[in-house]
Formats: sequence, structure tokens, C-alpha cells
Amino acid sequence: MTVLGVIADDFTGATDVASMLVRAGMRTVQVMGVPEGSPPKADAVVVALKSRTTPAAQAVADSLAALRWLQVAGARQFYFKYCSTFDSTPAGNIGPVAEALLEALDSDFTIACPAFPENGRTVFRGHLFVGDQLLSDSGMRQHPLTPMTDANLVRVLQAQSRGRVGLVSYDTVGQGVQAVRDCVARLRAEGVRLAVADAIDNEDLRTLAAACAELPLITAGSGVALGLPAVYAARGWIRPDAQAAVLPAVGGAAAVLSGSCSGATHAQVQHWIEAGRPALRIDARELAQGRPVAAQALAWARDRLAGQPVLIYATALPEEVRTIQAELGAERAGASVEQCLATIAQGLVEAGVRRLVVAGGETSGAVVKALGVQQLRIGAPIDPGVPWTQAEGRPLLLALKSGNFGSIDFFSKALGQVA
Repeated sequence: MTVLGVIADDFTGATDVASMLVRAGMRTVQVMGVPEGSPPKADAVVVALKSRTTPAAQAVADSLAALRWLQVAGARQFYFKYCSTFDSTPAGNIGPVAEALLEALDSDFTIACPAFPENGRTVFRGHLFVGDQLLSDSGMRQHPLTPMTDANLVRVLQAQSRGRVGLVSYDTVGQGVQAVRDCVARLRAEGVRLAVADAIDNEDLRTLAAACAELPLITAGSGVALGLPAVYAARGWIRPDAQAAVLPAVGGAAAVLSGSCSGATHAQVQHWIEAGRPALRIDARELAQGRPVAAQALAWARDRLAGQPVLIYATALPEEVRTIQAELGAERAGASVEQCLATIAQGLVEAGVRRLVVAGGETSGAVVKALGVQQLRIGAPIDPGVPWTQAEGRPLLLALKSGNFGSIDFFSKALGQVA
């Protein structure tokens, strides 16, 4: 029977949280989009939606559909997973989805904690830090789709929510599980519905996981999931499996596709290029002009795949992205690049690519859909939050990377692990 049902607001975020569960021995399966049919057999089932930037009403509808399906699977607890940078549109979708899930579960309270210290995301006094910077001073301030200009998560979440938003402060978390439970009881009595929870290290995440084990719903980044398997094991709900993250070896050619324009991904692209590895950039302007960009990129790649992995990318600096968006429109520019990279992914797999790294949440969603992947088995992490995965029933390995995650040598490191 499934113990944990996870609803993730994008595809890379789904593999991120699944990776945290697998590394602690939970057998985990990820499914793509609003699911249909019978749920898979696993300790945890992660539903990967593409709801971060959709209209709030659609995000709520998709999330509720995923919840109903996970309830059929028998999940004992539910987890709404969003990005560790808490990014969404001004109207949501974190607040609206969280409140809708609470109502559907007949519950009146949950926490909100995007902290992921292993990747430099910490929450202190309700403010989100990216490394040593406030979120509002980080590269997320210039994100092309979901810019974040306020690091005060209580304020950000309150603007999206109908109910009151409170805070479980670091002082309370540092006192341990019972102190957090007592704080939750006080907040509930005061009519607080959602509470941002501070966390600056993994011990804080474990404390929150244990303190919130009785809540029907947890909302968080992937970090809080780190502590849940131990809670479930102590209750006898799961038996940790040391082989949970083992994937079969897959031969064949390898490639990298990058649509993310985050600072971290831009550095990873530049590192690949500076190492002298083959790379080709696609331009949204050429797509808008109707040029056969995908066909040209595939012809270029086929000539090189037998030698070494190739990189095809649309990654650019923020100022260039803004210029292109001004010329073409943000939605048109983004959609055309996603579709082009998805078409290229299809052609690469047809050409024998069996190991594919994809950078960017929106790009990953488009690629997985184009490849017809319905389920993923989750493997070991390459870097925190980014595991290798296997398309269920197919000799195809995918590494779906959030734009902000991974070391500067992530692309070569990932492919080196499965060479």
C-alpha cells in the first residue's frame, strides 16, 4: 500500500522530491501529468504536474484530480511539493493549491517550508535565503517566468491565500519536535491555516517531518521529505530498501538539452563549452522566422553522437532573454523553444540516444511529454535534488534538472556516472 502521495508542481521538482525519498530507502515511482488507471505499487508515488505557471484555477483542478487518484492508491499522508525558491505567479499557485488540498482533506492546517539546505536554500525568520543572499537579491529576481522580488515568505504566501498565514520560527524548531507541535496547536487555535516554517539545516527538516507526521497534508520543497522515511519506518509503515535507488545499466549515445535560463544552468553550459565539448545553440528568433531549427540541430547532432555527448541549448543571460521576450512575447518565445527542444529530444532518441540530461522544469515537462514517458523509476542522485531516472519499461535514462540545481560540471558528471 502506498504510504506517501506527492503532488509536485513541475517535472524536475517531482524527481527532486522522489530522489530524497529513494535515498532513504523508500521505493518510489513518478507518474507524469494528471494520472489515470491503476496506481503503481510503491511506498511513495509522486505525481508530476505542470502547474507552477498555469492559471490558478487550472492548477487547483489538476492538483485535486491528482489527490483523488492518490487517495485511491491508499496514501496515508499527502505532500504538495513546490520549488525551493518558492516561485510562482503573484496570484499563486502555492496558496490556492495548498488551501484547496486542505479543504479536500477536511483539514485546517499545514506548514509551508521550501528549505533545502544541501542546495543552499534556507528559511530564517520567515525569509528565504539562496546561499548567502535573500531570495529577492538572488538571480530569481530576474527569472523570466516567475520573478521573486520579496524574500518574506509569510507576506508572499499571505498575498496568495484566503486564510491567515503564520510562522513556526527557528527558535521553536530548535527546541525540538514537541515544541513545534505545541506551536502548531497555538497557531491553529489562533485561526492560522498555513504557517511558514524556518529551517537552516537537515536536522531542522527532520524535526519538522516528525512534528508534522500527524498532519494529513505537508507543503514544502523537497527538504522536509528527507525526514519522512524514518518516521514511517518507526511506525512500521515501510521497510527501507537498500536497493531502492538501483537502476539497470543502459548503453547507447548521450546528449544534453538545456532550456533553462537560470544563472546556475548558464554556468553549466559555459563550463561544457569551455571544456571543448560539442555544443549548439538554438535561437528563438530563428524559430519565430519559421526556420527548420530542430531539423538542423538534429542533423548536427547525428554527425557527432558516435564520438561524444552533445549539448543543444537555448540558455541565455537574463538581459538577452528580456530582449527576446520584448520582441516575440514571453509566452510565445518560451513555448517555441520548449517545443523545439522536445522535437529534438524525439529525434535524438530515434537516433539512438539512451542517456539524456534535460535542464529546466518547463523544458523537462515538454520533453517527457514528447517522448511519451508515463512513469519513471527513481535512481541515485547525481547532485542533491537531481537523480537519474529510468522511463518505465524502456532502455532510456533521463536526468531532469531544475535550472537552479547542480554543480558547475553537472552535465559531464551526470553522463560520467552512467557511461
